Amino acid sequence: MYPHIHLYVLASGSKGNAAVVEGPKGSLLVDCGISRKMLHARADEIGCDLGRVRAILLTHEHGDHTTGLPVLRRHFDGPVYTTAGTASGRRSLSDIRFTLIDHDATLELCGMRVTAFPTSHDVNDPMCFRFEVRDQGEDGQDEVLDALGWVTDTGYLTDEALDALYGCRVLGIESNHDPRMLASGPYPYYLKRRVAGDSGHLSNDQAAAALPHLVTRDTETVVALHLSEQNNRPSLAVRALAQAVGAEKANDTYTEARTADGLLSICASSQHKPLAVW
Repeated sequence: MYPHIHLYVLASGSKGNAAVVEGPKGSLLVDCGISRKMLHARADEIGCDLGRVRAILLTHEHGDHTTGLPVLRRHFDGPVYTTAGTASGRRSLSDIRFTLIDHDATLELCGMRVTAFPTSHDVNDPMCFRFEVRDQGEDGQDEVLDALGWVTDTGYLTDEALDALYGCRVLGIESNHDPRMLASGPYPYYLKRRVAGDSGHLSNDQAAAALPHLVTRDTETVVALHLSEQNNRPSLAVRALAQAVGAEKANDTYTEARTADGLLSICASSQHKPLAVW
C-alpha cells in the first residue's frame, strides 16, 4: 500500500488520549483527553497541522478521552461524531452538539472511508475505527490504496474489530498492561479485575495473540497504544508484539522492533511524547 494516510499520536494513556488521522482531503481528530494548549503543543512538536482537522471522532466518554473536548469545541465548528450512548454518558459533554452515529456506521470524511466497529469497555456504547483511502481500479471495482486501524480501550477484540483491523498498513492496537505487573502491582483488587476483564483493557499478551491474525504483507507499522504507566513498560509491550510476528529489537532499549526484511516495524506510543507514523 502507498501511504495516503498519516497518523499522529499526540497522547496515549490513562492521563489523556488524542490522535490525528490525516487523509488526502483533511484530518480527523480521534478523542480529546488533553487540554487544547497541550493538543497544539504536541501537534507543533511533530509537524501536525491541526488547521486541517475537519471533524472529531469520539470513541467513548471516559475523561481521559474527553476532558479537553468542551473547551476545544468552542474553537471548532466541524462535526463531532459519536454514539448516543457516549453523548449521554458524561455530564461534562451535555452542552456539546454531537452528530450521532451507530457503532457500525460508515462515513466518508477527508477523502477516507471511516468504518466504525464496537469495542468492549465499561461504558455506554464505545467504538473504534478503520480508515481507508479507496479508488476505482481498472476492473471497475473499489481498490484499497491505504488503510489504518485504530483500537483502544477494549477488554477483547470483537469479531467486528478483527474484521476491521485486518490487513491495515498502519495498525494502532491497545497494549495496556503486562499481566504479571498488573497482578503484582499497587492497584486494589477490584481495579485489577476491571483492567484485566472483558470490559477493561487489552494486555500485551492479548494484543500479541491477535497480531498473527491481523498482520499481512501490507502491514508496515504496528503501534502499541494506551500503555499503563503503572502496569507496563514500552519494552515489554514491543517485545511481546515483536515475538508474535518474528520481529527483532531495533534498539538497545527494545522500544522499537523490526522484521529481518525491514518491511514491518513495531513501536509504542507514549503518554508524554507525540509520535508520527507516515
